[in-house]
This record gives sequence, structure tokens and C-alpha cells, in this order.
Amino acid sequence: MMFVLGDYRITGRGASGIAADVESAVGAGALRPGDALPPLRELARELAVNPNTVAAAYRLLRDRGVIETAGRRGSRIRSRPATAPRETIRIEVPAGVRDISKGNPDTALLPPLAAALAAAAERADRSPVLYGEAPVDADLARLARAALDADGVPPGPVGVTSGSLDAIERVLAAHLRPGDQVAVEDPGWGSMLDLVPAMGLRAVPVAVDDEGPVTAEVRRALRAGVRALVVTDRGQNPTGAAISADRAAELRDLLADHRQVLVIDDDHVNGLVDLPLHCLSAATEHWALTRSTAKAYGPDLRLAIYTGDTVTADRVRGRHRLGAGWVSHLLQRAVVQLWETGAVDPAAVARSYGERRDALVAALAERGVAAHGRTGMNVWVPVSDETGAVAGLLQRGWAVAPGARFRVRSAPGVRLTVSPLTSADIGPLAEAVAGVLGATGAGRYG
Repeated sequence: MMFVLGDYRITGRGASGIAADVESAVGAGALRPGDALPPLRELARELAVNPNTVAAAYRLLRDRGVIETAGRRGSRIRSRPATAPRETIRIEVPAGVRDISKGNPDTALLPPLAAALAAAAERADRSPVLYGEAPVDADLARLARAALDADGVPPGPVGVTSGSLDAIERVLAAHLRPGDQVAVEDPGWGSMLDLVPAMGLRAVPVAVDDEGPVTAEVRRALRAGVRALVVTDRGQNPTGAAISADRAAELRDLLADHRQVLVIDDDHVNGLVDLPLHCLSAATEHWALTRSTAKAYGPDLRLAIYTGDTVTADRVRGRHRLGAGWVSHLLQRAVVQLWETGAVDPAAVARSYGERRDALVAALAERGVAAHGRTGMNVWVPVSDETGAVAGLLQRGWAVAPGARFRVRSAPGVRLTVSPLTSADIGPLAEAVAGVLGATGAGRYG
């Protein structure tokens, strides 16, 4: 059976078949973001199936992040379906154009991996890791816990995942169910904004300033009934925000009255920032903090450590064991080697990024352009015409990341990554930005 929706005909008999048909249509572009789906009883009648079957199909689509439902207002294709992640919002970079849009670390600051991987392989040859052994290398756990203790992170078990987003997804899944609300930073990490709806959760955007999530915005989200809050402690992507001591104290006091809310701290730039950590861990009953090796040691290591309350850590570890099992001990031992040999000087790396970032923010300010970049490797420039700003900079030889990749309801902007820049690039880039914003009338002080 089939049902015509515009130029597309929905087909299927069972819930899985109907859901698969709609999902395939979205992936192929036959159904577009914002397209309304028919009322479930109407579709059930046309397909000659029970309304409960269509309801189950819509529930599957919602849980997969394909559609959103709004009670009597019906169901429609999400503005950003899980099949079309925000990373697809990018521009083609012509030859000769400098690409500062990708958010990658400076490869010159990444340590060589050959010796660390060789040492890990030699140990594996002597003592192979087999099924049933501890999922976390004992030395990695010891070193990670010592670093967490030094930064004032509350006690908790240490686990390992394949990157920060993997840890965040597993922690959310350990406590939340489809339909639950999650407070997320806006603007914020595009992958995080994609992950929440892909899990069938509902994102509640929270505004961010240079000191982290705005307290009044978090209060509003808590009153709206969010079940979880995800915050970036330092080097926030895309704005460079870092939670200050005062802001952390305000948020912890606020969360003290919402002990049932899950709090996740993302410290993904640990190892390349020079500001102290002010996390929200243990402000509520269930919490987790994750740290990635990607920015300081290389994205392809695919390793992050996490800690949290015992219940959360046990749930994540138990579910991980039933799926992937564990993160390769070869990678874990390689990270131990990098840490023990001091392969990265965090202060030097932080200084390198900081000098470029601060110089760019200052150069923009000298030209009357407002910009943000307190920590990390990115600078965020508010604009009024995002498309015009991206196109204008491309014409002037610079490819930047469109702010749409990072926004829910916040104002437009563009992200500039300082990793590929040299000191000689700062002035020309600032001139280009000022020229474009002067032409579009956006992003100026005063």
C-alpha cells in the first residue's frame, strides 16, 4: 500500500517498513526538512493498517532523529535529520583559498606516534590482551585519575571510550529515554547538536557567553524539565568560552535544587589550554566528565577517558562490554607512553594556540569587529548575514565555517580556526573579515 505526500508516496505494511520507507526518502531528498507527515489515522486508513502501526512507525522515526512531533500540530521531518548531519553544511574550497573552517589541531603541535605505538605493540607481543581481561589499562587509569585529582575532579571510576562523543552518548543512554529533554549549549558543538535528536532526545538550547552557559538560561531549562545538562568546561566549540570560577559556583548552586538532573562535563581540550578547570561534576546525583586525546595527541587515536558517579560508570561500562567490549589496549598503551614520556608540553601548546587566537581577536577589535575566543583553537565572529559573510570571505581567499553548523536559536556567526594560521596571516585575515562585515553592516562594535 502507499500514501502520496507531495511528489512522494509513502509505502509499507508494518511499522518497521513504513519507518524505513520514510527514512530512505529523507536520505534520498524525496522528503525534505520541514515536510509535514500525514496524521497517523489518515495514513493508517490509506495504507490499510492499524493506527497503532503508524504510531509505532512514527515513534521509530522520532527515536532515530528523523522526525519531530508536536502533539496536535502533527509530525514533520526535522530541520536537521540525523541522516543529514551538520558537518554537511560546508562550502567547497577552491584552489588557492586558505581553509580555516575544519576545526582541526595544528599538526605541527601533535607528537609523533611511531615510538609510542611501537612500544605498545612490543608489550602486546610479550603479553597479549585476551578476552575477559580488565577493559582499562591499569597505568592509563592511574595516570588519568591522578590528572583528574590534580584538577579537582571528584573521585570516581575511570573508563575509556572511542572519543568524547562516544562517552557522552553512552552516558546519556545510561540514564535517559527517547523524548527526554537535554540542555545543550547554543551555539555549541555541531556533533552534539546532531547526537541529541538522533538519540530521540529533545534539545533545549542554552545561551553561552565567554564564561560558559548563562545561568539564567540554565535556570529556564531546568524549570522546563530537562533531564540532563551537557556543558563544555574549556575551549568551547565554536566560541572559545571557558567556565569561570564564579559561573561554576552559580551553576552548582542552581543544580543543588535539581539533584535528579544528569550533568556531563566535556573537557575535550584538556592538554592544550592554560585556564584552570571549573567543572560541575558531582553537583547532582549522577554526573560524568570526559577528556579526549584528539586535540592534543591526534584525532585518529580515537580515545577518551571518562569518570563519574559509580552508578553511571557501571552502567556505561556494562553496556560497552556487551557491544564493542573495550577500546584497544594498543591505543591505551600508546597514550600511556605519550603521557609518561612527556611527548606534549601542554603549556607550550596552549601558548601557541593562545598567541594566535589572542592576536586575531585583538586585530579584529582594532578594526572594530567584535569576536570571541577565550580559550582553545577557534574564534567566533557574530554576523548579521551569515551567507554573505561566508561568501565574501571566500572571495577574499578565506574559507570559514558557517555558523549554522553550530546554532539552534542563537544569532548568526562564523567560526575561524586559528590552527593553520601564522603570525603573518593575522593582519590579512582581520582585514578581510573587517572588509566583509563593513560591506554587510554586521559584527561591528558600538
